[in-house]
Amino acid sequence: MDLLSNPLPFIVTTLAVTLAIYLIKFIGRGSPEKKKRYHPIGGTIFNQLLNFHRLHDYMTDLAKKYKTYRLLNLSRSEVYTADPANIEYVLKTNFANYGKGWYHHSHLTDLLGDGIFTVDGEKWRHQRKTSSYEFSTKMLRDFSSVVFRSIAVKLAQIVSESASSNQTIEIQELFIKSTLDSVFKVVLGVELDSMCGTNEEGSQFCNAFDEASEITLYRYVDIFWKIKKILNIGSEAKLRDNVKQIDRFIYKLIRSKTGQVHKSKNDSSMKKEDILSSTLTWFFYMMCKHPLIQEKIAQEVKEATKLKENSSFNELANSITEEALNKMQYLHATLTETLRLYPAVPVDSKFCFSDDTLPDGFCVRKGDLVAYQPYAMGRMKSIWGDDAEEFRPERWLNEDGVFQQESPFKLTAFQAGPRICLGKEFAYRQMKIFSAVLIVSHIFKLSDEQKAVNYKTMLTLHIDGGLHIRASHRIGAEKSYSASVQQASTNSIMISQTQLSDKNPLAHVMEPGS
Repeated sequence: MDLLSNPLPFIVTTLAVTLAIYLIKFIGRGSPEKKKRYHPIGGTIFNQLLNFHRLHDYMTDLAKKYKTYRLLNLSRSEVYTADPANIEYVLKTNFANYGKGWYHHSHLTDLLGDGIFTVDGEKWRHQRKTSSYEFSTKMLRDFSSVVFRSIAVKLAQIVSESASSNQTIEIQELFIKSTLDSVFKVVLGVELDSMCGTNEEGSQFCNAFDEASEITLYRYVDIFWKIKKILNIGSEAKLRDNVKQIDRFIYKLIRSKTGQVHKSKNDSSMKKEDILSSTLTWFFYMMCKHPLIQEKIAQEVKEATKLKENSSFNELANSITEEALNKMQYLHATLTETLRLYPAVPVDSKFCFSDDTLPDGFCVRKGDLVAYQPYAMGRMKSIWGDDAEEFRPERWLNEDGVFQQESPFKLTAFQAGPRICLGKEFAYRQMKIFSAVLIVSHIFKLSDEQKAVNYKTMLTLHIDGGLHIRASHRIGAEKSYSASVQQASTNSIMISQTQLSDKNPLAHVMEPGS
């Protein structure tokens, strides 16, 4: 970004201002204020700026040292916590005192509009109520499963072709496109087909949304972003261009479906798309790092689906019924373990509306940000034990091999309390179907075992540079799977245009007045 090329003058000047402000705020107060207890100071906004390339690991180091700590900004303290008791208090017990507030809204609104992820109060309650009804319907579950199975087949065919030609494949981009196709088909009934390369606009949309996400997060450490926005320069000029491209793409799709524009930026499909494709990429990275776990999942899928040896991709996908999915306890545990260590949203914060005291006895002021840290929490021994940094799906299973859910205030990947993610089951269903189809038909390895894999600092936890893997057919399956590639277009799980237009359970959500 702009300031990263030569940050020293900016840091020195702003540091002096910050220290002066906090000397006045914390030392120059009267005796009653001194009686209040405040969390230890872990650093300042400048430490975040200097560590932006490894921001979540930097904040994890602080969480391991302090559990809950403050970072000093120019106008407020930012409280970061990895304490489940504090998190339950903020997200549930005293929910009304913590929300997005004007601060988050000003940072996020250009990308996410006035949608459910950026507003509070009546606007949030109205959107939450509408969305809650839609996500609870059996029709959505059934329709989305059909969509997921259809796209999983296309995904498997692409992987199969790379395996047959012994080519590496960049699977993060493939997951982003496949999940984008899934979401738009379920939400709008639109056949996007960006995964197969027939929709270049879809690819451009993905790139624009990722860059916009990165710049939006950078606003939180860039004190000059509002000036750059007014002048339309630097990162803010890039953000404006990306948002225009996102809007053009979404508005075009909505016009094709409803005939008129309806608040496209507010649609939660953006958030679902990023959560799903982030998580799937890290899941397959873990599968490459842990081949025995990969084999165990393949065996579980075979047993759950009662799959025959020479089944095609379509037969495989059709065998993944709700009953079969419910039997995939180890797969569910492995996806959850991935979310524990690699949450799609690594840090999330709330705005404090009035002075308060957290369960640990420390005070927060009106206007402070209080953030919980899913990424850091997944690595905390105080929460998960001495093996907290190990990838161990078995921690989620009881003695009978049945999945056991932990408190949502320990595993905060889907938030918790009144704002808990409505798409949680939707996300698990898609991830399980995609993963089951791919793993039971292919073996995955990293294309370069020696190359380091790191995240890119943005709103969601993407792998920097993508994930390059090499797939191979499982023994005895190559002939059957290769043959299925040529006949996929005529198979039974392909969804007709009539189904998409007439039976889409979410189509009316996008209409005016919803």
